[in-house]
Amino acid sequence: MKSRFIPYATTPGRLLAQLFSDIVIVIWTFAWVLVGVAVHSAVSTIAKVGRQVKGGADGVADSLNSAGHSAGHLPLVGDAVSKPLTAAGKAALDIAGAGHNLDTTASWLAVVLALAVAAPPTLGMVVPWLVLRIRFFRRKWTVTTLAATPAGEQLLALRAMATRPLRRLTAVSPDPVSAWRVADPVAIHGLAALELRSAGISVRSR
Repeated sequence: MKSRFIPYATTPGRLLAQLFSDIVIVIWTFAWVLVGVAVHSAVSTIAKVGRQVKGGADGVADSLNSAGHSAGHLPLVGDAVSKPLTAAGKAALDIAGAGHNLDTTASWLAVVLALAVAAPPTLGMVVPWLVLRIRFFRRKWTVTTLAATPAGEQLLALRAMATRPLRRLTAVSPDPVSAWRVADPVAIHGLAALELRSAGISVRSR
């Protein structure tokens, strides 16, 4: 019997099914991560435009403000030339602010949309898979712990008589109930093995 700490079955059929489900989950998750990344990249293009607008507008504003400051020193017409340049510099700063807002909003929206697209289908597959895997691990831990003691093995045998098909019970012993009552070790081991195999645990015959 394999270690109880390994969250996989030791019966070939159950193990193959678990490995196949793991592969499907990995591929499914990877595919939707790629979709989320693609959505994020597409929306981030808008944020890039916002950064470009902000950078260009900041440069224009600095140039206009510098020109307005220099023009203010011109005799006679200094104020007349400086004011329009300064006003244009302020307008450029407003455009830079709009570019910054576009960058911030688009960057936030890129993350939200990527999660909104990728998270639901990913969680829709991963959560049930994880619940089933945890349930399997808990059952495996319980039955392997019980099988390690004579009393626990008898309990597993009793459960097998209550839950396993009759043809499997009679394959172990023609009269499994009587065999269990007299504590026939071979019959009890065989009946407990049925319960262990149903939990995905292979058992060596005695």
